[in-house]
Amino acid sequence: MPADAHPKVIEAAGGILWRRAGEVVRLAVVHRPRHRDWSLPKGKCDRGESWQETALREVLEETGCQAEIERFAGGTIYTVKGRPKVVLFWHMAVTREGAFRPNDEIDRLEWMTPEAALERLDYETERELLMRGLVELRQAGSATVRPG
Repeated sequence: MPADAHPKVIEAAGGILWRRAGEVVRLAVVHRPRHRDWSLPKGKCDRGESWQETALREVLEETGCQAEIERFAGGTIYTVKGRPKVVLFWHMAVTREGAFRPNDEIDRLEWMTPEAALERLDYETERELLMRGLVELRQAGSATVRPG
C-alpha cells in the first residue's frame, strides 16, 4: 500500500472567545484575507502541543487576547487538498484583552453579538457550534444573552 494511501490528519484547534460586560456578550470573529472569509480564531497544532494549548495560542495570536477555557464546544472535520482536517473548539472567556495587530493571516477582528456573528461566519459548521453554545447557555439559565 502506498505511503500516501492514508494521508496524515491535519489537527487544529480554536476558540469561541466570549467577552462579557454584565448581561451583554460579544464574541470574536476574524477575517482571513487569503481565504476571504470570516471565521472563529483557529489554527494548526504545533508538534507536542495539546489541543487546548493550540486553541489558547491561536486565540492569543489572532485576537491579541489571553483567555481561559470554559468548556468544550465541539469539532468539525473536512478535507483540505485531499487530507482530512479535524478542528476542535472550546468556549473561552477573555482574561486579558490585548492589542489586535493585523497581519497577512488575520487582517480584521470584530467583536459581535451572537446574532451578528451567526450572520457573518462563513462556515455552517462554525455557525452550528455557536448555535449549540447559545442553546446551552440559555438552558443553563446563565446570563441572558442579549445584543449589546
